[in-house]
Amino acid sequence: MATIKSFNPATGSLLGEVELTTRPQIDEMVIRGHAAQKLWAARPLGERREIMQKLADHLTAQRREIAEIVSKEIGMPLDQSYGDVDDTGISFLQWYIDHAEEALAPQIIHEDDDVIHTVYREPRGLACSIVPWNFPFSSVIWQCGQNLLSGNAVILKHSSENPLSSQLIAKLFQDVLPQDLYQAVFVKGADADYLTAQDINIICFTGSTKVGRGLYEAAAKKFIPVLLEMGGSAPGIVFADADIDVVLDSIYFNRFFNCGQVCDGQKRLLVESSVFNEVVEKLKALIEDKKVGDPFEEGVDMGPLSSIGQKKEVEDQVERSIAAGAFVVCGGKSLPELGDAYYAPTLLTNVTPDMAIWSEEVFGPVLPIMPFHTEEEAVRLANDTEYGLGAYVYTSDRARYERVASRLESGMVGHNNQYYLKPWNPFGGYKLSGIARHQGIYGFHDVTELKIVATEK
Repeated sequence: MATIKSFNPATGSLLGEVELTTRPQIDEMVIRGHAAQKLWAARPLGERREIMQKLADHLTAQRREIAEIVSKEIGMPLDQSYGDVDDTGISFLQWYIDHAEEALAPQIIHEDDDVIHTVYREPRGLACSIVPWNFPFSSVIWQCGQNLLSGNAVILKHSSENPLSSQLIAKLFQDVLPQDLYQAVFVKGADADYLTAQDINIICFTGSTKVGRGLYEAAAKKFIPVLLEMGGSAPGIVFADADIDVVLDSIYFNRFFNCGQVCDGQKRLLVESSVFNEVVEKLKALIEDKKVGDPFEEGVDMGPLSSIGQKKEVEDQVERSIAAGAFVVCGGKSLPELGDAYYAPTLLTNVTPDMAIWSEEVFGPVLPIMPFHTEEEAVRLANDTEYGLGAYVYTSDRARYERVASRLESGMVGHNNQYYLKPWNPFGGYKLSGIARHQGIYGFHDVTELKIVATEK
């Protein structure tokens, strides 16, 4: 039987392996998924909420086991893995449970002497969800929580980068949920396309823009909706009036959290020219004070990249930028003394807009920094990308922030130390960063069908 092997990126050691799902197994899962969905959708929302609450409680009880396998598989420091489980995972699921009734309740939108017009939100059916490896637990919650509460069933394709954590999460879901309501698929290559070609009713995807484009085309052929959260090249803009010492930790966090492997991470930094040198020097000092090492070692801020392949890709991107004229302020090298997948947190200056490092997505601990002179120039450079997921603005001028935020071509904008990732906020982007939204009331709306019922009095 063919398998997916899991390696610890910090040590290179084999952690285990998971059997690949065959095409006949996929065929059976689709049939069973549709049957399970009909039974699930027939349950009152209150019952679905009760079962999902049992799931949340079950996941909470196993939070340590989940966090530890996440750290082993992708190299995320243990405290950050706990954040994946607690802060953006279980807490988000709890919000979905608490607000499902509000989000899915029928709405009377018109009433007169003759008729009542009511809007209902109904399940779409069987969802095919595809999740990335960089946040193994919370990605599953985001993809599945609102789908399940809305009455959909889920067949979830896990990343081949973290099969063991995915297997554990699937088991924990299946411990509580009705049989076949949540099914896990482990496939590669053409078998992934085989899955999305099946009799499914909606595709939900988080991952690269390249794969998202293909799924968009597949969904169009089947005439089914698709929810896409794809790549990003989020800009950060630091104005001279910002309190640099106050926002410095946020500038660092927005780029280097999870070793820079964050879809809406701050991948480019624009700094007003009058404070450019100050920001670069202070950021360099902060980075050099951080500890890179074993994800399980106390006090470690950054572990390895998720794999040797991911490290090599980042290494190549930096080397190409240096060849094009970029200057390494700090980092810019592998750390073989720690392990094969480690790369030093890196700052690059002397970067120009025509360099690939400025326009392409860098999924690693690398931050190119460029000066600007006017607000107009900052907005133009920030928007000069095919992506539009997140953006970050650092300024003490509230009016300036609101003016700039309104002009940024991004689905989400953060101000100073305020981050937009909350369960009540819609998560998604403009341009090639995606279609539709996770989270909030809006996330429920995008995984349900809209029906208007006109009732004669």
